[in-house]
Amino acid sequence: MTQEGDNGSPKSSPYEEALEALSSLITKRTRVGDVNMEERFNVLFKYVKMLELEEAILNLKIIHVAGTKGKGSTCTFTESILRNCGFRTGLFTSPHLIDIRERFRLDGVEICEEKFLAYFWWCYDRLKEKTDDNIPMPTFFHFLALLAFKIFAEEQVDVCIMEVGLGGKYDATNVVQTPIVCGITSLGYDHMEILGNTLSEIAGEKAGIFKHRIPAFTVPQPDEAMHVLKEKASHLNVPLQVTAPLDAKLLNGLKLGLEGEHQYVNAGLSVALCSTWLNINGHLEETLLKQIQHTLPEQFIKGLATASLQGRAQIVRDEHVNKEISNEVVFFLDGAHSPESMEACARWFSLAIKDHNQTLFHQIPDHSNFSNEVMKTHQGEAQKSAQILLFNCMSVRDPQVLLPHLMKTCADHGVYFKKALFVPGLSLYHKVGSHALTPTDSNIDLSWQFTLQRVWENLMQGNKAGKNNGAASDDLTGLEMSVSNCEYSAVFSSLPLVLNWLRDRVQQNQSTRFQVLVTGSIHLVGDVLKLIKK
Repeated sequence: MTQEGDNGSPKSSPYEEALEALSSLITKRTRVGDVNMEERFNVLFKYVKMLELEEAILNLKIIHVAGTKGKGSTCTFTESILRNCGFRTGLFTSPHLIDIRERFRLDGVEICEEKFLAYFWWCYDRLKEKTDDNIPMPTFFHFLALLAFKIFAEEQVDVCIMEVGLGGKYDATNVVQTPIVCGITSLGYDHMEILGNTLSEIAGEKAGIFKHRIPAFTVPQPDEAMHVLKEKASHLNVPLQVTAPLDAKLLNGLKLGLEGEHQYVNAGLSVALCSTWLNINGHLEETLLKQIQHTLPEQFIKGLATASLQGRAQIVRDEHVNKEISNEVVFFLDGAHSPESMEACARWFSLAIKDHNQTLFHQIPDHSNFSNEVMKTHQGEAQKSAQILLFNCMSVRDPQVLLPHLMKTCADHGVYFKKALFVPGLSLYHKVGSHALTPTDSNIDLSWQFTLQRVWENLMQGNKAGKNNGAASDDLTGLEMSVSNCEYSAVFSSLPLVLNWLRDRVQQNQSTRFQVLVTGSIHLVGDVLKLIKK
């Protein structure tokens, strides 16, 4: 929010000023490691010294989590369990969706603006004063990790859960030398431009968080990755255990707070991390530790059932649609961006739209001949549902891999998209705060979106089943708002235009309920949430 200065010009709020200062730390270079990562990592210890955080970090009782998929979910479950056990928790995750303060949670709630500003300027001013040309200011993520340690130390949390940003070995969170326990979630191909092209190389980077004799847990992994994890663990005398997915029966009839079958893998890991943390800190006897595999304590069940995470398998109704009409736009948001997570996202979406339709129409259909295409409302008239895909991904990802995984998994569940919409992200990657939302720009480079569109059109042309199920749609008019409209897809120049088009369709097709899957990028999910919650 901006205020007006003495001369009538806009004056930034104290919060916006802090975000401007933070934005200055975002490097303009590409993410590819053109800087010696080891060298940059070692400088972190100098920053820790400048901020006099050595002892503070040493005293924090840290759970450190790396991995390709499920890091955020595992950390969220872990925090929720230990909070329900009565401990004061600190949780550091990335990225944020709407506000930078989401990355720093105290007792499950993002840090308040007042505390954020106090800790931010304390760290920023000291580093500004002590850095020079030889040791410049830390980069964006390095600063945020240092800020997290400062916040959690000052707030005297009982447990600190740190999610690795990227990789492990050279990640800013890895200045932690004595965590209580480490976890490695499912490994897969992601950030190969930085972490390496094979699962062995990726596993080696993630195993960089292992510390001498500190217990560690992982989930079932591909053999290639597991071999490296075990080798690294053995070298450091790390007792490494593999956790099984959580048995749903242990929840006593409740459901996990985070949706999707894959979450049972993450939940199993979080139970192991929590019980080990409790045991090492003297809060859980050895005998009870063994029992946890067969009977979960009530606090664990409550923690797992009440955990929540924005932008992962999240369903949000568009409140801007006229309440007087019977249909609606519902967004199904998931920040999946790897082949495996894309499959998990497609499975979740396919099942979620069926659940959603059943709930809306107050009836349980006969599953033997269930169709999500046409449903009966409780008043008896036919109401259709149309599935729309809203997609973007970073150019380092491979849409020739991501999009087929998504399309095939949905098709296997009888779900076909009426239209795929491709749109550039709204957020500027070199800004945080309200200024990070770019205005609609007709000169914006859409070459990547056209590439995504070509991939989708080729897939659809080759997918006879999709065509036979009416994937191409003649009733979706108004696509002159788009830059490029093809048979099965359209490219829009900005997200606000997409939302306007969807809202117009709802007004004009009152017998159709629109279910929009937003995926491919956590940034896109965050941008959609920002706009629909405005």
